[in-house]
Amino acid sequence: MNKITKVLITSFFTNIFLSVIKITAGIFGASGALIADGIHSLSDTATDIFGIVGHKLSEKPADYNHPFGHGKIEYITCIGVGFIVMLMGFTVIYKGIFEGVVIPSIYVLTVSVIVIIMKLLLASYILKKGSDYNNNILIASGNESFADVISSLVVLISILISQLGQINSLFMYADMLAMIIVGILILRISFKILKGNFSSLLGEQVLDEPYIEKIESIIKKEKDTKSIDKLIIIKYGNYYQVTCEISMDKNMKLEKVHNKIEKIENNLKKYDEKLRHITIHVNPYKD
Repeated sequence: MNKITKVLITSFFTNIFLSVIKITAGIFGASGALIADGIHSLSDTATDIFGIVGHKLSEKPADYNHPFGHGKIEYITCIGVGFIVMLMGFTVIYKGIFEGVVIPSIYVLTVSVIVIIMKLLLASYILKKGSDYNNNILIASGNESFADVISSLVVLISILISQLGQINSLFMYADMLAMIIVGILILRISFKILKGNFSSLLGEQVLDEPYIEKIESIIKKEKDTKSIDKLIIIKYGNYYQVTCEISMDKNMKLEKVHNKIEKIENNLKKYDEKLRHITIHVNPYKD
């Protein structure tokens, strides 16, 4: 089991636990908002399942029909995650509009505080690992988890306000309003996931300046590299595709040029294992 799958499995079981707590407490405490929040957590479990399967498929080696491997399955998986989260959002909004007015039990406040703390810790953990491993699936899952934290805060506030329903009948609608707000927050994160991964699926370029400068320094380290004429690094799932044009002495023998290029490619792959597909074109150098 690789490190990314371990993170996703940890997230999966944590979200199952939180979902059960929220939905159970919401039913017994008469809080539609907390039930909606539990549904939101269930959407997290769906994203984790999609993430585990998608990451596994994206690691499939290159074959005849897919010479650059299957890395873009990662983006397709994240898009699937986005649509699932969107469906959850619309469902919660629908329930918020058509649910009856109730005043939740005060004891659900304790449950809300506990799940907020646990979810905040989980979301921070997933996003950190997603950043460390530069993995889109983990980042998508982490962002969705942070949206769950925000929705839980909304639920907590709504439960507090709804307790004032006996003073003013308007406060009785706090639970319904919270459900709608939770639904909108869920939709927001779904659009964010879809936008980012559709962009990557179309072929998004790496724009990290320090990273690009490091790649350029490795290429220039080969003394016969006169200039870098073009450098494009495209995200391809959990690895990168590099297309580069450099200039070398036009009188250099072909075999020597070949050896130089091979050396540069090996140095790049040694620096970062994500650089799997490297194409370097050599131009004749002009003063």
